[in-house]
Amino acid sequence: MSYPSTARIVINADLPEATINRHLYGHFAEHLGRCIYGGFYVGEDSDIPNVRGIRSDVVEALRKIAIPNLRWPGGCFADEYHWRDGIGPRAERPRMINTNWGDIEENNHFGTHEFFDLCEMLGADAYVAGNVGSGTVQEMSDWVEYITRAGDSPMARLRRENGREEPWKVPFWGIGNEPWGCGGSMDPAHYAAEARRYATFCRDHGDNKLYRIAAGASDDDVAWTKALMEAISCFGCQKEPTNIYQGLSFHYYSALNMEHGARGSSTDFDEGEYYALMSKAQDVGRVIQTHKRVMDTYDPARKVGLVLDEWGTWWDVEPGTHPGFLYQQNTLRDALVAAVHFDQFHRHADRLIMANIAQTVNVLQAMILTDEQTGEMILTPTYHVFEMNRGHHDATAVHTRILDAPEARVAAGRRLEVASASASVKDGAMLVSLSNLDLDTPLEIVFDIRGASVADASGRLLAADTVHEHNSVGARDAVSPAPLPVEPHPAGAKVILPPHSFATVSFAVRP
Repeated sequence: MSYPSTARIVINADLPEATINRHLYGHFAEHLGRCIYGGFYVGEDSDIPNVRGIRSDVVEALRKIAIPNLRWPGGCFADEYHWRDGIGPRAERPRMINTNWGDIEENNHFGTHEFFDLCEMLGADAYVAGNVGSGTVQEMSDWVEYITRAGDSPMARLRRENGREEPWKVPFWGIGNEPWGCGGSMDPAHYAAEARRYATFCRDHGDNKLYRIAAGASDDDVAWTKALMEAISCFGCQKEPTNIYQGLSFHYYSALNMEHGARGSSTDFDEGEYYALMSKAQDVGRVIQTHKRVMDTYDPARKVGLVLDEWGTWWDVEPGTHPGFLYQQNTLRDALVAAVHFDQFHRHADRLIMANIAQTVNVLQAMILTDEQTGEMILTPTYHVFEMNRGHHDATAVHTRILDAPEARVAAGRRLEVASASASVKDGAMLVSLSNLDLDTPLEIVFDIRGASVADASGRLLAADTVHEHNSVGARDAVSPAPLPVEPHPAGAKVILPPHSFATVSFAVRP
């Protein structure tokens, strides 16, 4: 093994920054491939243990990472989904064709009631994406009423007829999805007008207050952010805006553009591809800052939130699987992508209020894979990053710097810092997240914690012999957390991170 590089992490515990909204650890479940059917939902007659058709093992695993919210039904599927098709007796629900993902038949057995049943089992807030692309204002308005209105109204009566007496709570409501593409092929000005119109008729019923999210840019296309912020500004120039969106979104995937449209293999990649991907992942910080800068021009008080409601890696599908199902394996490389994203999310939590990884089960950078033949469940390396970072939920980020770090790399034309970190404090505990992105060299990290006394240090490590390692039915724990020794040091403490690894270190904090 190579001799370690050394870095010093300075954590100013007395310099609080923004609160890390737990919703930055949100998730996404689309009617795509085996995410819903065979992932979350197996039906009540399945041999796989379930409650009202919803897989018990998947629910249990996601509760352990305290999933804060779940976005549904899409994605591109949202803009061809008509919610009335997914209510009432399942045998009577009309079937449709999922034209976006595989051109296969959708039986609508998993609909509004099943989704909210799932959210209640998970203890997660609902993030519903409404249909702008092929729907109507009336359809979306009725859906909000159906879900959230108590008392006597047409949609509330319909909900009761379908077996649900009390309304549900919906904190988050999406006004369409990717309007620049599968959501309608609109330009920014056209969609901004549509978003304002739809948001107006997505009403607050009773004590349910919607946080309406306008669908925004791909990557750093700030034209969308500018148009959406201008629409709010113009509407509110004479008085405070009412029934208008409170947030706007963007999407950012970490992928490689290979020859002939290929995205590359999830498990078979070389050093150059690895570092190019890490630089793409780390660049999300610049993209967030770009959108923040535009939003700050129109909203210096930061009342409007930024939402990254699709992010993650995107590879070629696994050999032998349906090309429209987006099923990919998940290696330690994917876990490091997640770790780097979270460090950037924590840094920008003053404006970024929610993020949703794509997707929770069996699609893209999933938390969970289920074996199609045996039905067995596998936790991915990315799942473990979410679990290890759970202590950051609703914690206060504290100012963190890495000094004397290894020299940055240049990969795919972007600068890559090979050491990444963030820290937060909550309830008398400090959690520090650390990544060593170097493929070959260990990294010794010395803690220099200022503004507070710390004690009772403990560490956890996510590592493997190679960055290609992944979990499977035959090797469920090939990549799983292990204890990490925290050693004394004159500055306070130190740890040694192996190459290509992620770690968390916890301290008890004393003012």
